[in-house]
Amino acid sequence: MSQTIERIHELVDKLNQYRHEYYNQDTPSVSDAVYDRLYDDLELWEKDTGIILSNSPTQTVGYKAVSSLEKVRHDIPLLSLAKTKAVSDLASFLKGHAALLMLKLDGLTVKLVYEGGKLVEGSTRGDGDEGELITHNISAFRNVPLSIPYKGRLVITGEGFIHKSDFERLKDTLTGSDGKPYRNARNLAAGSIRCLDANICKEREISFFAFNILEGMDEFEDSRDSRSGLLSILAEFGFEVCPAVYIPPDAKADHIASKIQKMAELADTWDIPIDGMVLRFNSFSYSASLGRTGHHYNDGIAFKFEDDPYETVFRRVEWQTGRSGEIAPVAVFDTVEIDGCEVSRASLHNLTFIKGLELHPGCRILVSKRNMIIPHVEENLDRGDYQDMTPQTCPCCGQPTRTHSRAGDKGRMVETFHCDNPGCGSRILQKFVHFAEKKAMNIRGLSEATLDQLIRLGALKGYQDLYHLDRYRDEIIALEGFGEKSYENLIASINESRSTTFVRFVVAMDIPLIGRTASRILDRHFHGSLRELRLAALDRFDFTCLEGIGDIMSSNLHKWFRNSDHLLLWGSLQKELHFENGLDAEASREENNMNKTTKD
Repeated sequence: MSQTIERIHELVDKLNQYRHEYYNQDTPSVSDAVYDRLYDDLELWEKDTGIILSNSPTQTVGYKAVSSLEKVRHDIPLLSLAKTKAVSDLASFLKGHAALLMLKLDGLTVKLVYEGGKLVEGSTRGDGDEGELITHNISAFRNVPLSIPYKGRLVITGEGFIHKSDFERLKDTLTGSDGKPYRNARNLAAGSIRCLDANICKEREISFFAFNILEGMDEFEDSRDSRSGLLSILAEFGFEVCPAVYIPPDAKADHIASKIQKMAELADTWDIPIDGMVLRFNSFSYSASLGRTGHHYNDGIAFKFEDDPYETVFRRVEWQTGRSGEIAPVAVFDTVEIDGCEVSRASLHNLTFIKGLELHPGCRILVSKRNMIIPHVEENLDRGDYQDMTPQTCPCCGQPTRTHSRAGDKGRMVETFHCDNPGCGSRILQKFVHFAEKKAMNIRGLSEATLDQLIRLGALKGYQDLYHLDRYRDEIIALEGFGEKSYENLIASINESRSTTFVRFVVAMDIPLIGRTASRILDRHFHGSLRELRLAALDRFDFTCLEGIGDIMSSNLHKWFRNSDHLLLWGSLQKELHFENGLDAEASREENNMNKTTKD
């Protein structure tokens, strides 16, 4: 950071400290004349450089509140990176290309947009394709430039976070939406950045480090293909940039490991919360040539720190039948507190995983929360006494079960457990749960328990029945926990879901492996036309020509659309809905004679 920028930051920090002493502590350490002189100096520096920080005392803008967070689409998807816990993977990843090793900040990814030297938009990463507008809160951050000398369009990403010492100071005075104290700095940062009231965000001490440039700065030819070069220019514009070190093209694992250690020590010294490191190629052109998957960009890899394991006692396996018929095993163990949360259950993935751990009731196990989120059984400390705990019949319908073997990662075989009964109550229930989920038809307030009641009542046999529950009005009102008001709210929520999109509809159809990312790819290619998608699938269109769609996904699309029951559902359900892109009328007309156009 240049001396000019350092001077601006120094003046801002000093003046804010003096303001705090004067207004909050009533113990001023300098005279008004000294304060006024420094204030005038800061104004001159800001005028000369065009750089004004969000926490500058020269800014008298009020902090706004909004009634809700609007959604915003990201023209360039904000995807994540592949992950590893092995330093050797980082060395292998280089393949003869230089990279930057950066701190993996533990906060919330934020995108900033500048036009004409002014901040015009701030948003969260969200799901990568769609985030939430948080422009009103950016001025409440500690260190974001609201004005910069660069006058072109500039789009950058970075991390909003809370320094560890600030979290320790704040955590005992604040509670989350559940009324409980915040358990870590990441949760507090994420909640604060998404506050509706910027005055609340201001109190949370949010800092911002930039780590990537998405648009702009093309005129800096000497630095254009250098990530480190452009990041250094961002620093000249007043941004604080995520700390990084250069990794040479031929770096070995031990060299990278030493750099990781030094970077971790730096983060500790600077009080920065991190949960790993990020290795990303220094060349933008080489990065662009690597493309991306539906989940992550291929030009970088995240190195995750090992999760701390906690010892507890394994008690039993619970088996849960999902909508595909696969029966998932869940470990039940003595409650253990991890990262402030009580944990007593964790997925066991499949039979191969259980056998590999040699689990048996009463054995001591190590449990962690991977990425500080997902409970995971890491190890069995009492191996050598494996016990078969698989049920011979489905825990829901009582039909015989079967074991299925398939190829997993790196060619190894994986055993899974299945119920083949299409009438299994659990399978049917979970299909309706998926259909109503936020990422699918987004029927708010329709819980799994309510769906179970409606199925048992006989009101739900197919998805279309959801839109005709008025036929069972009296029976539903009489259900336990219901009444007229609950019924009206349910119907209103279901009717709201009638207005939907191509992506939500395709996700709701539950085509194997076709989730939101794949549905968005199909949406773009087929211009939001469900008819075009159907005809393409029936005509054996090669979906693998679309980036992000692989062989298995393409095969699944072909198989799904060649099922007459699926085609009937595809057409009849559209008649209940209204599509935001206006293609529903065309789709409805074309789908009327759908069965006649089905190809063998």
